Order: sequence, then C-alpha cells, then structure tokens
Amino acid sequence: MEKKITFNELRKIKDSLPDGAIAKMAQEFEVSEETVRNYFGGANYTNGRAVGIHMEPGPNGGIVLLDDTAILDRAKELMQAAAV
Repeated sequence: MEKKITFNELRKIKDSLPDGAIAKMAQEFEVSEETVRNYFGGANYTNGRAVGIHMEPGPNGGIVLLDDTAILDRAKELMQAAAV
C-alpha cells in the first residue's frame, strides 16, 4: 500500500524508535540495517539497497511517497510497544 508522508515526519518516527529497533526490523524483513535506514531517508546504497521511497522537494523536508508501508507500520508498532 502506498503512503505519502513528509520527510520530517518520517525522520521523527526513525528518531523515536527504541534501541535495537532498526536491527530487529532488518532481521524481520531479511534486509540489512542500512536498507532499513534508507527507508527512513538514509542514502547508503553501498551497504544497503533502495527501498521504494520517492522524494519531492517541499515544506517540512519535502514529501515522501512510500511504495510499501510494511516497515513504517512495524516501526509504529515497535514505538507503541516501547511506550507501554
């Protein structure tokens, strides 16, 4: 499922993840940690791969179109679990 989100919102979610969440998601989705970081706006394509995000310039860091929300949805679940 596609989703539009601002770059700043996406980075805020990444920055709010509990310790170890990037590694946990990488293991669950069978990708490298750098690939998960690329999903959240990183740009290390030497150790990670592209993950279907498309960025357009604009306010709040621009608009990001995510081709697949699976990693974003899992990140939100991990944040909720850590808040409890």
